[in-house]
Amino acid sequence: MTTDRTTCHCVVCQQIDDLAPHTRATAETIDRHGWQVVGVPADDLGPGWAYTIGLWHRHRVPELAMFGLDIPLMQPVLNDLGGRAVEGEPLETNQERHDIANVPVVLKPVDYGWYKAFFGQAIRFYRKPPFPFLQVVWPNRDAVFPWQQGGGDLLSRQPQLWLPPQEHPAGVWTQVL
Repeated sequence: MTTDRTTCHCVVCQQIDDLAPHTRATAETIDRHGWQVVGVPADDLGPGWAYTIGLWHRHRVPELAMFGLDIPLMQPVLNDLGGRAVEGEPLETNQERHDIANVPVVLKPVDYGWYKAFFGQAIRFYRKPPFPFLQVVWPNRDAVFPWQQGGGDLLSRQPQLWLPPQEHPAGVWTQVL
């Protein structure tokens, strides 16, 4: 499903000229390309992450987020997944994909309680949630995911956003709340 400004009645499409310059630039990128990938670089507080804005708005495909790798590694994964979804390959909760990166990834649902902490630019674009997000989770070198035995080394690199914040193990990711 694709929206355009002639048929869409959302606040963003109807009032693009009234948006702050940064939000307007996001809206224009989404208008041209269908979505945008936003990168948040790593810093002294923790790893970086990247996420999409516009997949839901333009295509009714869940937004995607990925954590703990360099942004130049995460951006093509998110773009590839987004492009395939737009072309008709579904993105589903708990889906394991082997066709995107050199390793399998699993798509996990993001609990709404995390949105403000990690997806502020998306909230500004959409004006208010809810809009669905899926976290793209990657395994360690032994092909073990964070929720599996032996995957604990990944917890400092990737949050478990499918858990409500109050159930997430304390660490770098819960400090942002």
